[in-house]
Amino acid sequence: MKPIKAVIFDLDGTLLDTIDDIADSMNRTLSLFGLKTHDTTAYKRFVGRGVDRLVDAVLEGSAASEKTWGAVKKMYLRTYAEWQRRKTCPYPGIVATISALNAAGISCNVLSNKPDPDTNAVIEHYFAPDAFVHVVGQKPGYPVKPDPRSANEMIAALGFAKDEILYVGDTGTDMETAKNAGLVSVGVLWGFRDERELRESGAVHLIARPEELIGLIERSAFA
Repeated sequence: MKPIKAVIFDLDGTLLDTIDDIADSMNRTLSLFGLKTHDTTAYKRFVGRGVDRLVDAVLEGSAASEKTWGAVKKMYLRTYAEWQRRKTCPYPGIVATISALNAAGISCNVLSNKPDPDTNAVIEHYFAPDAFVHVVGQKPGYPVKPDPRSANEMIAALGFAKDEILYVGDTGTDMETAKNAGLVSVGVLWGFRDERELRESGAVHLIARPEELIGLIERSAFA
């Protein structure tokens, strides 16, 4: 492995523990429509492939109309925009790890399936202004991960070779994104999914604590 010059991070379940605010926002929305709510653990399975897939998951088996589907999505986005900083917090060790990578001259970046305005809002709130070079969420007209289009655009903007960039995430979707974009993947074990999913989806490396990423990058310099 070449010396690493950049890291692209997933957001939800990787940098920030957002699950309670997502669950609370969607359950409030579902309650307003008289629809079945779900426990927080279920949302760890529902999230990861964008808002549309989240709405599909929470409405599965409800026989909701297309009109209701659209209204639920709209209300959820409005509610989450208001509630996204109630319980969300960085995972232990994340802020220090990002600071250490910044100090070492490693370019840190974010690529998420969360809508782009929400992605930028939480990054701006929970991290230093210069912590990340590029912060990109899901944008209209762009396919969600694991499609590599957004990742490839970020790689081009970074200007580094693909084997100089790590992709770090907590779900099979992230591992597939890395594979599709030609990047080395790092699966994190503190997020929303388990080790089995990460391994089956092709994780090249697994780490249990954020600071292990620093050691992985340091070892790459002497590989």
